[in-house]
Amino acid sequence: MSTPIGRYSPGWIRALLAQPWVGALVRLALVSAFLIGGIDKATHFDDAVAEQAHFGLQPPALWAALAVVVEIGGSLCVVFRRFTWLGAGSLGMLTLVAMLVANDFWNQTGTAHFMALNS
Repeated sequence: MSTPIGRYSPGWIRALLAQPWVGALVRLALVSAFLIGGIDKATHFDDAVAEQAHFGLQPPALWAALAVVVEIGGSLCVVFRRFTWLGAGSLGMLTLVAMLVANDFWNQTGTAHFMALNS
């Protein structure tokens, strides 16, 4: 399914969006936080394991490895448009699990609640 490239957009916007590299660049920007996080966890795996242990996930090495695979693999799926649904879905699930495990905003009050809810 293709969509028109903004018939109401200025010509220079249409020309920019028609370039083949723009889509890949936008997808890379979209998943960059996950990709950088996955690379950081892979290159500092002991720290990633310690982080998982800090949040009570057992066995921490398995959870750290899973995070690396999902963050890098899911990002690459989105960037290269291969199994995009799987990559985006796995990144979404990772975000949900991370929010529930690491960011217990529902147990906080006042400013701490506001800060945790918006982080």
